[in-house]
Amino acid sequence: MLMKDLVAAFTGHLREAMEIGSNARLTKSDHPIRNVLITGLGGSGIGGSIIAQLTDKSMPVPLLVNKDYFLPAFVDRHTLVIVSSYSGNTEETLQAMDAALAKGAKITCVSSGGKIAALAKEKGLDLVSIPGGMPPRACFGYSFTQLPYILQFHGLIGDGFRQDLNDTISLLDQEEQHIQKEARSIAESLVGKLPIIYCEARYEGVAVRFRQQINENSKMLCWHNVLPEMNHNELVGWTEAHPEAVVLMFRCEDDYFRTQKRMEISRDVVRKHGAGYIEMAAKGRTQLQRSLYLLHLGDWISWYIAEIKEIDATEVRVIDFLKNELSKM
Repeated sequence: MLMKDLVAAFTGHLREAMEIGSNARLTKSDHPIRNVLITGLGGSGIGGSIIAQLTDKSMPVPLLVNKDYFLPAFVDRHTLVIVSSYSGNTEETLQAMDAALAKGAKITCVSSGGKIAALAKEKGLDLVSIPGGMPPRACFGYSFTQLPYILQFHGLIGDGFRQDLNDTISLLDQEEQHIQKEARSIAESLVGKLPIIYCEARYEGVAVRFRQQINENSKMLCWHNVLPEMNHNELVGWTEAHPEAVVLMFRCEDDYFRTQKRMEISRDVVRKHGAGYIEMAAKGRTQLQRSLYLLHLGDWISWYIAEIKEIDATEVRVIDFLKNELSKM
């Protein structure tokens, strides 16, 4: 399936994922859950970053995201470790899973198969199976959606996310034509440029996802930063002309009022030094709706750039090369 078709199928993925989450067979931990760790990388791991920001005001225990071979020292039998690997063969995630097993953590896996699914079945671990055969980054809707279901099962969040997800699906379906039109326009402004993504700190996970999609689908370098942090360092970098750059600023109605002012001042600094500047305004009543709106808009932008450049958005030959070289060790 073409990447364009996979991006267009996003709300369909969300609907199917909700059905999978509702029917998942999970088991309670033998020990009280005192912290949560989501381990995964790339398209499989970014959902953890986003759910961490969506739940940080409501979770009664800490939730951290791990994107490495190794686990933090705090992981023990009181830790819920969610292992997220779309392929089921991500070597860093497999090693982290082995460490979680050794530490006696409560483990739940989200995967389409591979070694992780096989190990989960062998060890009698909770396993949420999602459809396979697609690029991991195109299956965000499947992997991300399982996370609130798992957290809710363990009593760490309420069940309000279900209606929120349904409302998000309705919003995206309603706005689909507008999203694609805006995405095409923004994409035309980014070809041959260096995209720089800025947003309020609470939406950093979405900015990272956008950056990753620009990297993989559009085959371009890109970076991101968040406010107010970038006002304490990166803003000083805007003291020279940068006509090669285009700043993409996420704007959300729940951005903190002082951060909104920072965005306006930062905008003026950027424009003064010759960079392009585009605001991406989120729609939606909740942080989840705004996050997935911006995420879907970003996915379309990355695909339209690939179309304009006449390149294959799906191929990732350089990553295949990396994996092949690592396999020789």
